[in-house]
Amino acid sequence: MIKLGLTGSIGMGKSTTAAMFAARGVPVYDADAAVHAAYAAGGEAVAPLEWAFGHVIAEHGGVDRAALRERVVGDAEMMRKLESIIHPIVARAQRSFLETAEADGAELVLLDIPLLFETGGDRRVDAVVVVSAPPEVQRARVLSRPGMTESAFEAILAKQTPDAIKRRRADFVINTGYGRAYAEAQVDQLLTALRPRWRAPEACEDTCEKSSSTRRRPAWIRRKAIASSKSGASSL
Repeated sequence: MIKLGLTGSIGMGKSTTAAMFAARGVPVYDADAAVHAAYAAGGEAVAPLEWAFGHVIAEHGGVDRAALRERVVGDAEMMRKLESIIHPIVARAQRSFLETAEADGAELVLLDIPLLFETGGDRRVDAVVVVSAPPEVQRARVLSRPGMTESAFEAILAKQTPDAIKRRRADFVINTGYGRAYAEAQVDQLLTALRPRWRAPEACEDTCEKSSSTRRRPAWIRRKAIASSKSGASSL
């Protein structure tokens, strides 16, 4: 089973691109959705977070994200404590997804992980797909969101691996700057390129053990798309 890791900075169209893969029958794991489920009423993270931070449960029974944010923002120790609770929960959700997909006979899956590079997740997939768009398109998309400000946007960017570095480290780049139809064509091209390998037992036989310093791709992986510099607005 081929595991594709999908990532991209804020405003690049990653969620829309993930939906394109799902519409084509590819099982998709959504890391953000896993976190939301863990924070919801009855979620696995609710009790541990209340125990660790106190007074972070909202009236609906789930985690009060605003209250939690107040306790961790700007405090490295508190952030590490939060991550020590959330990361294992999300990792278990991902393992469960992969086990189910494999049992169902899936030949290819997509792992939608916003902080793929930042958390080392790129070392645990067979290939990385980065969703990208020109900076001016990204900025226009993000600032059009309700409540978003320039300062908030810049703060988010500061926590993410720069887009240029993501593209350099990617095996495939989906450019959403030309709009939906162009992005969908790139997704189709990527799937067409991978399809002959889904059933090939030799496809991943040369994948090495992954480490923090070296990650060698299967020989059949080749970069199929390069982000363009088009500045036009996108409908994504």
